[in-house]
Amino acid sequence: MSKVVIIGNGISGVTAARHIRKNSDKEILIISAETEHFYSRTALMYVFMGHMRYEDIKPYEDWFWEKNRIDLMFDYVSHVDTDNKMLEMKSGENVTYDALIIATGSKSNKFGWPGEDLNGVQGLYSYQDLQLLENNSRDTKRAVIVGGGLIGVEMAEMLATRKIDVTVLVREDVFWGNVLPKEEGEMISKHIRDDHHIDLRLNAELEEIIDNGNGRVKAVKTKDGEVIDCQLVGLTAGVSPNVEFLKTSKLEIDRGVVVNEFFETNIPDVYAIGDCAQFKETVNGRKNIEQVWYTGRIMGETVAQTICGNKMSYNPGPWFNSAKFFDIEYQTYGWVFNELKENQADYYWEHEKEKICLHLIWNKNTDEFIGINTFGIRLRHDLFDKWLKEKASIETVMTELRNANFDPEFYSHYEKDIVQGFNDSTGKEIRLKPQKWWRKLISA
Repeated sequence: MSKVVIIGNGISGVTAARHIRKNSDKEILIISAETEHFYSRTALMYVFMGHMRYEDIKPYEDWFWEKNRIDLMFDYVSHVDTDNKMLEMKSGENVTYDALIIATGSKSNKFGWPGEDLNGVQGLYSYQDLQLLENNSRDTKRAVIVGGGLIGVEMAEMLATRKIDVTVLVREDVFWGNVLPKEEGEMISKHIRDDHHIDLRLNAELEEIIDNGNGRVKAVKTKDGEVIDCQLVGLTAGVSPNVEFLKTSKLEIDRGVVVNEFFETNIPDVYAIGDCAQFKETVNGRKNIEQVWYTGRIMGETVAQTICGNKMSYNPGPWFNSAKFFDIEYQTYGWVFNELKENQADYYWEHEKEKICLHLIWNKNTDEFIGINTFGIRLRHDLFDKWLKEKASIETVMTELRNANFDPEFYSHYEKDIVQGFNDSTGKEIRLKPQKWWRKLISA
């Protein structure tokens, strides 16, 4: 019976273990130096805010692993010896494998800022980061967050619930400006400032983090020369693959562990999945490093098939993602970049009073629907996945917009205004179809 060893107990590694067990009797060992048991990383903020306990964010009970014959080891892999198929552990123990899956996730980015290693300076990715934030925030009156992405807005919300004044430094001219089009970025920037009283500084970059003389942060200095007093600095300018410990091995490492579409590395019987994997060639036009929860799950399912004898390539389908900006829900399907590409047309609709918007992208030559952003309106994943796979026209999407709405009963609907604005903007004469009766029942 062969032995599969998985380094990392995040969504990618645990999903791989579960699906290998479903399809085989192989011996399975998961090694992690972060936590003894798998937890939902996306729920860490709710533990900090008191909405959940740590035990509530573990998807499986502690007895699950023994029942399913998945062994767990709480230790750190210090070296991977692929010649002898052996892992050297920090504890001194050696672990052998027949197949190895590397699923070590990400780590918070650092860019060599002076003072970035001071006490009170941290990222927000791991369970250890959550514990550190609990300690660092205890006597904090003001925090400075560096970076305007999803982790940054999460940390801002978390600290705001503790009545901590928060300043966010964003180098773009709108929040998350390297991802969001200007219209959505401006709306979210206004929401963060006006509705949640966060001191959002746009076009602001960190120069250095200032030491209080005892190895702890006392302020930050921006490139404009402004000094902002603070007791906590959150580094949330993205994440990068957690692969430092692999650089002494024979594995091909670039930014991440280099893999093909089957997650195979340059070494036989060694695979990499999740945030730490870097594709040689992009899949479906996606980035060659995908640091998203659902893609990690798909990668785990896919590599399990290959290891169990059913060789399978990665096929994640059309791009989608979702997040939350304080109390505004965000969804995106297909490709909506911060700037229009060649041959693309767009239509942006925003509610005149509320923080609700929708942004559509299509090919102006063929009318093929390309992508959509929405804030404050829930959309049906199944329909947009179908339309993107079938290369549906923008007319199809607009006429069926009522059926794409997934908001609960009694929520306001804006499809009539959206379509009217679309017609006025494009000169088209789209007629909105009524919502199908079975969609109404599901919403109710």
